Amino acid sequence: MKIRPLGDRVVIKPIEAEEVVGGIVLPGTAKEKPQQGEVVAVGTGEYIDGKKVELEVKVGDKVIYSKYAGTEVKLDGQEYLILRQNDILAILD
Repeated sequence: MKIRPLGDRVVIKPIEAEEVVGGIVLPGTAKEKPQQGEVVAVGTGEYIDGKKVELEVKVGDKVIYSKYAGTEVKLDGQEYLILRQNDILAILD
């Protein structure tokens, strides 16, 4: 990967789920933004009260994140989302 997030930031590859309604596949423009993704890179952590705290997520984790969180970037034709760890709501098992 050519991107390395700083601090408590995480790079996520959104997981696009095709939505089928009554046998009709909805195009991407008709769907809401995905809120699930796969972690592809993590920062080094953040400092809280002078102590370094490691991130709870790791590369490969499937996560659910806030609907309007982060910044969208496009690298090598693939879209990614860079957001802070506190915008991640849950890790999927």
